[in-house]
Amino acid sequence: MEIELAKSYGFCFGVKRAIKIAEEHPGASTLGPLIHNNMEIARLKKDFNVSLANSLEEVQEGQATVIRTHGIPKNDLKRLKAKGGEVIDATCPFVTKPQQIVEEMSAEGYDIVIFGDVNHPEIKGVMSYATGPVHAVLSVDEVASLHLRERVALVAQTTRKIEEYNKIVTYLVPRHKEVRVFNTICNATFENQDAARELAQRADVMVVIGGKQSSNTKQLYTICKQYCPDTYHIESKEELEKGWFEGKKLCGITAGASTPEWIIEEIIGKIREFKV
Repeated sequence: MEIELAKSYGFCFGVKRAIKIAEEHPGASTLGPLIHNNMEIARLKKDFNVSLANSLEEVQEGQATVIRTHGIPKNDLKRLKAKGGEVIDATCPFVTKPQQIVEEMSAEGYDIVIFGDVNHPEIKGVMSYATGPVHAVLSVDEVASLHLRERVALVAQTTRKIEEYNKIVTYLVPRHKEVRVFNTICNATFENQDAARELAQRADVMVVIGGKQSSNTKQLYTICKQYCPDTYHIESKEELEKGWFEGKKLCGITAGASTPEWIIEEIIGKIREFKV
C-alpha cells in the first residue's frame, strides 16, 4: 500500500510561533491549553516544565503565564495582568485581527455576527471585544433567527470553511442596508483544506491526524469523509487499526494545524509496520 501526505498539512504559523514562545519560557504556565493537541502539551510539560492552568483561579500570584494561541477574553486578560506575573502573549496574529475588527466595528455601532462556535475559546475571546450586540452562528438558519439592525459586520472563526461562510454572506447582503464582510479565515486553513480535498478524491483510505478538540482538524475530517468514506480521525498511533488498511492501495495522510511532525512520523511508521 502506498502512503501519501497531503501537499499542505500540519503546523501553521500561529502554532509554530506559540510553541517557540512556550519553549523560550520554561517554568511558565499557560492559561488554557496552548494548542489543541494533548500530546504536544505533555511534551512541553516534560521537556520545558510548562504547566497548564485551566482557569484564572489556578494561576498563581506572580506566575509567568503564556496566553494560548486562541486568545482569551478581554476581561480575563485584565484580571491575569492584575496577578502581577509576566504575561506572554502567544495569541495567533490571525486571531488578534478579528478581535480588533470586532472592537472597532462594535464601537462604530455595527451589530456583530461571527461565523463560529460560541463554545470555542477563540470565539469567546473575539466576542469579548464587542461593546454592543454580538452573535456567534454556525448556519444561515441561525442567522435568520437573529433580530439584526441595518448595519452588520461579519467575521469568521479562523478555521471555518469558506463555502459555509459565503452562504452567510449571501444571506445577509440583500437583507441589510450595510454589511461589512471581513475574511478572517486563515490562509493555512484554506491550503490544508484544499490539499486534503485533492488527496481524498484519489485515496481509498484517509487518516486525519489531530487533537479531538481541534476545530480545524474536525473540518479536515469532514472534507475528507465527503470524498473518501474510509476516513479516520486519530490523535495518536495507538488508535490505528490494521483492518482499516487491508485491501487498500493508497492511504492519504493529512493533519491539523496543531499537529507536530513527530506525531505524524510516529503514525506513518506504525502504518508501515502493518505491511499491508
